[in-house]
Amino acid sequence: MQVTELSCTECDTKISGSFPLPALLRLNPEDQKFILDFIKSSGSLKVMARQLELSYPTVRNMLDRIIDSLEKLEAQND
Repeated sequence: MQVTELSCTECDTKISGSFPLPALLRLNPEDQKFILDFIKSSGSLKVMARQLELSYPTVRNMLDRIIDSLEKLEAQND
């Protein structure tokens, strides 16, 4: 998926082209939610584990998998 136009609702300026989606937006919805919750928890895996009712190592593995996915997505743009 590519963004092909950006526009400002206030001044009606439009920019056309071919813009790739940022890596975070190319993650699946579950991973995006995890990242948002992680940020809202001030980056605490301990808090995330408590919220998700999972062990700390399980949540750490989830984050590591997302990091790996992001690295692969970013490499695709290089």
